[in-house]
Amino acid sequence: MVKMDMGLQGKNILITGASDGIGKATAILASKFGAKVIMIARDEEKLQKVMDKTEGNNHSWYSYDLKKIDGIEGLIQEIVTMDGALDGFVHCAGISSVRPLKMTKYEYLHDMMLINFYSFVELCRCISKKGNYQNNLSIVGISSIAGVKGFKGQLAYSATKAAMDGAIRSMSKELSEKKIRINSIVASMIKTKMYEGYKNKTGKNLGDSRFSIYSLGIGEPVDIANAIIYLLSDCSRIITGTGWVIDSGATS
Repeated sequence: MVKMDMGLQGKNILITGASDGIGKATAILASKFGAKVIMIARDEEKLQKVMDKTEGNNHSWYSYDLKKIDGIEGLIQEIVTMDGALDGFVHCAGISSVRPLKMTKYEYLHDMMLINFYSFVELCRCISKKGNYQNNLSIVGISSIAGVKGFKGQLAYSATKAAMDGAIRSMSKELSEKKIRINSIVASMIKTKMYEGYKNKTGKNLGDSRFSIYSLGIGEPVDIANAIIYLLSDCSRIITGTGWVIDSGATS
């Protein structure tokens, strides 16, 4: 029997959206599992605060706006030059907002696609180039049950997450030839800034029927981070092209 290790000792793990929420929780947890964490977000002050909470002293962060798609390839080249080829990549960066169809114009939809989907695909394209990754690279995208279950006012957000999951299924076929795995976590609502923003904008609280679908309650960022660590580790070495549903029973 082959014994697998959940550890990430010595592995270079790139995490977008690392300044808050799931990205922050993942960066801190990955460092505890021995990874060298490389963080991307826009807010330098927040990134440094996350850095201060990580274990170990070889981590790094890069302030970058992922809407600038054309600059991503240069960013990855800089990261690989400074920090080495990557063993793992987690795309936690994302935006969400509640907006009905009548107000969902092209500019709004495009803006959300830039962060949630286009940047993810471009990062995957650049990272999977020869010399930018180590053998058995694992890629994890943070998706949402909104991509498979409809919610009022979430047309744009749902479309970006459905696009991510569809792209992952296709990319897994190509990337497997390079011994690269790629999966998503199809998450339910988690207690992040997005969750607080939704409550504030809609006036809904945990007693509202909107939240009754979560049989085990609203999850914490670390609940998703735990699953990400598994997908980054060798324990998941034959898992690719899938969306791991972690939703407190919301889609059951």
